Amino acid sequence: MAPRADSQPGALAESPAPALSPEGGAPGAGAPARKRPRPRGRAPWWVALIWLGPVLVLIFGVVIYPAIELVRASTGEYSITGLRRGSAGIENYSNVLSHPALGTVLLNTLIWVAAVVLITILLSLGLAQFLSKEFFGRRLVRWAVLVPWAASLVITARLFTLIFDYYHGILNVFLLKLHLISEPIDWLGDDSWTMPSMILVGVLVSIPFTAYVLLAGLNAIPDEVHEAARIDGASPWQAYRRVTLPLLRPALLVSAVLNMIYVFNSFPIVWTLNDRNPGYTHDTTITFMYKLAFKSAERDVGMSAAAGVFNVLLILVAVVLYLRLVKWREEDQT
Repeated sequence: MAPRADSQPGALAESPAPALSPEGGAPGAGAPARKRPRPRGRAPWWVALIWLGPVLVLIFGVVIYPAIELVRASTGEYSITGLRRGSAGIENYSNVLSHPALGTVLLNTLIWVAAVVLITILLSLGLAQFLSKEFFGRRLVRWAVLVPWAASLVITARLFTLIFDYYHGILNVFLLKLHLISEPIDWLGDDSWTMPSMILVGVLVSIPFTAYVLLAGLNAIPDEVHEAARIDGASPWQAYRRVTLPLLRPALLVSAVLNMIYVFNSFPIVWTLNDRNPGYTHDTTITFMYKLAFKSAERDVGMSAAAGVFNVLLILVAVVLYLRLVKWREEDQT
């Protein structure tokens, strides 16, 4: 009998037999590659596209396409009926920058946005603190606060034109009966009162949204934090300044940024309260654009579109500067 190979010294151990292909043939270059299994829970890319498709179409139709058309219109020359007659290059931009009323409009916009946003946040802080307390009728008060926000801005602004009316406005009648004024005030016709009247209406319609954002921020602060501050001997003002306000910073940031955008682009209030006044004395950039196209001597759609491009860039710069001012990046990192 021949000796076994594995019993001989120096003999190599047999290597395991190679696995056969699924078809039973020997493995080789022509063997079909195995399909990598898809990770569990991950859908194909086209499934995500189906879900995101309507949103992408909406974004393209509402944001991207109008922005492209705005830039295209800003470089065109149009007739008084709105027909494009050719390209104007950057002439529309230079005409806007050299417009004699541009300085007044920018100053009005700065005063309008800064005053409305600042006063709104200060008043909303107190209102949100009040609404966070337990008291009888709190639900009714919360509903009442929402009314100015739920109503149409045009309706609210038109209501205030009746309140501010020189002859029959209830505000003048009320102040005269209280002997606070000796004669009626032309709230919307007198240059010294037009902007304060507009700011008052802007604050009243901005308070509900801001107050509810801050109220949500207050409700998100745990009660244990305030209790620990009281145990440490902090006064109510110290607890509010050193505990509540720092924890309320995200809500304050959101409300300030959104209010800046809304107030900056607020057309109904400014136009409805200021449409009786000629020129650009009390206009902001948003009504300045409208007048350039339809209500001024220029009647220039291209200039209006160029002013619209400047308006978008201006609000973006304002928001970025505000975010850098409050150092939101450093706050997120800490």
